[in-house]
Amino acid sequence: MAQALLARFADSMSLRDPDAPLTVGRVRIEILSGLTVALALVPEAVAFAFVAGVNPLVGLYAAFIVGLITALIGGRPGMISGATGALAVVMVSLVAQHGVEYLFATVVLMGLIQIFVGIMRWGKFIRLVPHPVMLGFVNGLAIVIFLAQMSQFQVPGSAESAGHGMANGQWLSGAPMFMMLGLVGVTMFIIWVMPRITSVIPAPLAGIGIVAAIVIGFGLDVPRVGDLASIQGGLPPFHIPMVPFTFETFQIILPYALILAAIGLIESLLTLNLVGEMTNKRGGASQECVAQGIANTVTGVFGGMGGCAMIGQSMINVKSGGRTRLAGIAAALFLLVFILFASGLIEQIPLAALVGVMFMVVIGTFAWNSLTIFRKVPMMDGFVIVLVTIVTVMTDLATAVVVGVIVSALAYSWNNAKRIYASTHETPEGAKVYKINGPLFFGSAEGFSELFQINDDPSLVIIDFEGSRVVDQSALQAIEAVAGKYEDAGKRIQLRHLTHECHELLSKAGHLVVDSDDDPDYELAVDYGVKTGILGGH
Repeated sequence: MAQALLARFADSMSLRDPDAPLTVGRVRIEILSGLTVALALVPEAVAFAFVAGVNPLVGLYAAFIVGLITALIGGRPGMISGATGALAVVMVSLVAQHGVEYLFATVVLMGLIQIFVGIMRWGKFIRLVPHPVMLGFVNGLAIVIFLAQMSQFQVPGSAESAGHGMANGQWLSGAPMFMMLGLVGVTMFIIWVMPRITSVIPAPLAGIGIVAAIVIGFGLDVPRVGDLASIQGGLPPFHIPMVPFTFETFQIILPYALILAAIGLIESLLTLNLVGEMTNKRGGASQECVAQGIANTVTGVFGGMGGCAMIGQSMINVKSGGRTRLAGIAAALFLLVFILFASGLIEQIPLAALVGVMFMVVIGTFAWNSLTIFRKVPMMDGFVIVLVTIVTVMTDLATAVVVGVIVSALAYSWNNAKRIYASTHETPEGAKVYKINGPLFFGSAEGFSELFQINDDPSLVIIDFEGSRVVDQSALQAIEAVAGKYEDAGKRIQLRHLTHECHELLSKAGHLVVDSDDDPDYELAVDYGVKTGILGGH
């Protein structure tokens, strides 16, 4: 019994992946991949803490707690979560107006909202994101990651007050700039060539290690992690947010919590899809929502700024060979070790090495094939790709995805609105039959009404929906309007071949009477309307 329970637990944790069994070699790959991710997490967490206007340890604690919990119970092994810039830019105004304690309370509420979304299984709606939106998303993300590295080419300390990635700091120049660019280039070359030499060590980790050894060994004067801030600290302390537990407080934090929850889930679920495409995994959206919610709720009571999935670090992990939960767990634990014991060593790592790793992530993330498919896809799809890319860079990932989905939905509705048409013929009894083709919904309702020649039609008209589908209330209203016009002209209509689902919609609305269950042939809508007074009959 105990072995069976342990086996079920291991399966649920995905520590035993059929595609990546935990052999000694696999464990080594997972741990080294986690170490690589942890090294890349440090400057990101510190920089995003600066953006939010909080202490760097607040960002590091969030990266540790959110990363650990989502690695343990998240919806996709291989994903990495932590403090992100998309959330930090929303948090900055809250911290500036009300202080960091209100941020902690907001993160707790944010987590509870995400748990609710997961329990309601609303994560499945990520399926509504079209492929062109995904292409624009990854392209915009690659550009955002690239631009985020620009602050590392500024004089240490000058970008801190300006905000991460902003161009108000003082740029490096002369020999320091060339030294920085050279080390970035060396790191990228090592990452590119290392897989051709050996797969024992993940290429990004090799790049960081070799460049760090060169810089430390030769005593090169280049920006290092320690120039951003000290990462030394203790264990995250349990801390109930020191805010008044009043309705006024709730009114303050609720808008921020809703926005943060939405941004965090959208970014996390898109990362889940992206990692799933790379690892051939599916599902787990609702589980990821719950995991993100639990992680943020816990983070809020342990002095963290909250977080969500990090696409850049997830790409590093996957490309370094991380396939199970062990890599994410290792990354979080390594990060904690850095904070507790190895801050002095980690602070010596040159920023150029980490920038080189992120530049390779940019190259690997950008969908280069999207530049060549514009002549092969519909014009609207190409427009959506470009639109989502631009909005991602100008605003944030969540806004870009919402805009892309709305534009795609409108384009789809418009295209379907033009598809409705009718073919006509007369029966031996002298009735005219309209065979409707195409979906009948709010977008095509007007076109449907224009199909009929009411004044020229005979006394009996049959509308056959065998090639159509009644979708919504606008369609019902359009059918009723046509029936009313025929009534005013003293003529009768019959509706045929509606699906049972459409029949239920019409019946619930009180429009139609069924002639036969075997043959879905419905009586005149106006007959029923006249009897009940709905259509104003006498």
